[in-house]
Amino acid sequence: MAERSTAAVDVADNSGDEPLAAQADKATTDGAAQSQDAAGKPTPDKGGERKSAESSIATPELHSGHKLARRYRLEECITRLDGFSSWRAVDEKLRRAVGVHLLPADHARARSVLAAARSAALLGDPRFVQVLDAVEENDLVYVVHEWLPDATELTTLLSMGPMEPHAAYQLVDQLAQAMAAAHREGLAHLRLTPGAVLRTSTGQYRIRGLAVNAALRGITAERPQRTDTEAVGALLYAALTQRWPYENDAHGLSGLPKGVGLLPPDQVRAGVHRGLAELAMRALVNDGATASRQEPPCTTPDELAKAIAAMPRIRPPEPTFAAPPDYQRTTYQQGSYGRSAIRPGLAATQPVPAPPAPLETRAGKVLKWGVAALLIAALGLGSWQVANELIQRGRDRVDDPGTSQVDDKKNAGKDTAAGSGKPVAIVGAVDFDPLGQPPSEKPAEIVNSYDGDPGTSWSTNWYASPDFGRLKDGLGIILDLGKVQQVGKVDVTFMGGTTSVELRTAPESALSRPTTSAGFDKVAEGSGTNVALKPGKPVRSRYVLVWLTDLPPSSPGKFQGQVAEIKITS
Repeated sequence: MAERSTAAVDVADNSGDEPLAAQADKATTDGAAQSQDAAGKPTPDKGGERKSAESSIATPELHSGHKLARRYRLEECITRLDGFSSWRAVDEKLRRAVGVHLLPADHARARSVLAAARSAALLGDPRFVQVLDAVEENDLVYVVHEWLPDATELTTLLSMGPMEPHAAYQLVDQLAQAMAAAHREGLAHLRLTPGAVLRTSTGQYRIRGLAVNAALRGITAERPQRTDTEAVGALLYAALTQRWPYENDAHGLSGLPKGVGLLPPDQVRAGVHRGLAELAMRALVNDGATASRQEPPCTTPDELAKAIAAMPRIRPPEPTFAAPPDYQRTTYQQGSYGRSAIRPGLAATQPVPAPPAPLETRAGKVLKWGVAALLIAALGLGSWQVANELIQRGRDRVDDPGTSQVDDKKNAGKDTAAGSGKPVAIVGAVDFDPLGQPPSEKPAEIVNSYDGDPGTSWSTNWYASPDFGRLKDGLGIILDLGKVQQVGKVDVTFMGGTTSVELRTAPESALSRPTTSAGFDKVAEGSGTNVALKPGKPVRSRYVLVWLTDLPPSSPGKFQGQVAEIKITS
């Protein structure tokens, strides 16, 4: 399929951008958008011809409160550039925030903007900010797209410092897979900067700017796949080093020293993950040797995604818990409550006597001897009762030899009754997502998982793949049985499709609900829509974890787990 070199505008990106070509040439900025030739490099101005041409295109004079199609109310102008403007608006029909790009219908790029926006809308991939509408009306062309108020720009994340290896791995993995999917449909970005990447509250990355940005700015490239691959490599480089991999500063990041070329990330900053550093070089340097191991370069997003999949998976860091502060004795505990304050001048001549130990006082000594006497008496009485019971049992066995057999039968009956399938009441439950950001998954719905009504359910957030978008190993529900009880079988009913699940239990000695997955032991597993989880041997526990490990599809490109009912029997 022929590739279309189009991309989407990032609404709040007003910073200068660097090119993503192999030679790292200076590219267009939002302040003076220069056109690029077929190689993806900027074409210099010739005698002011371009400036005069652009100045002849007037940006539509609109204001806050203006409505488009009697539906989209403009709220705030974010960008006004090169004959077009970008706005934050409100969709009054659906009562939600949206983004809008506006340009005159007679603009030289109006036709290409409409075509690019409609192509992007057909992709429908949830990893991209979706184009909602593309219309030509009343001498205006406008493109409406999603607005994600709870998402954070990668520019902001990079300003906080370099990312730890697992976070950088998640970033490059998700971006490479998303761009590979776009290029398979013939769409390219060509302006994949930190301002075009958003991280949602669930830890997933979404790309804004597919199929509109290049059309708005007239950007083209002879090899769009290579350009986007190098862009992903630049973002990984910045995530590892907090430096932009070119000589010029950009996106709030400092560039590399001039005249030294492209330095490997581990030479810019100590402690960089070696595998990720080599991956960034393979994506950035597409001419000749790429790293110390002389591995071939990655020239397409698909090649980059395969290289990431071949790497050993980088695990998330273990959660750290701060030690509690040292115990501080208060003035009241030191025995000086109500004592008048000592003046500084008298501190050396009037030392405060230390109070005696509690059991060294006269009342303490009496209490100590009294407790000792009671303990001795209790031990003597207990010993006498135990001895008397043992003697009586011996007499009973001599008088009735069949008694032991009867007792054995009674005990056997009791043991059988312990695992007879009696329902075990669930007194409470909490959602358990130790690797989530934040670590919770719809806690308000958790009661639906054990309320006895199969028509109600608790559901997870949606993810881009059955394995939670490679963000975590799983998540689930911790059930509190109120006290330590025998768990013979746990029946779990799912909605939405086949779901893989594990049964885990906390140790019988656990005094409180574990806070990490390491606090539970796996005792059974299964998959399906109605799963019966039976431990291989008797298990006694108060806290039972139903741990989801693989999710069913809920809609195209989305995966979500739904637990309708959980029942526990002894």
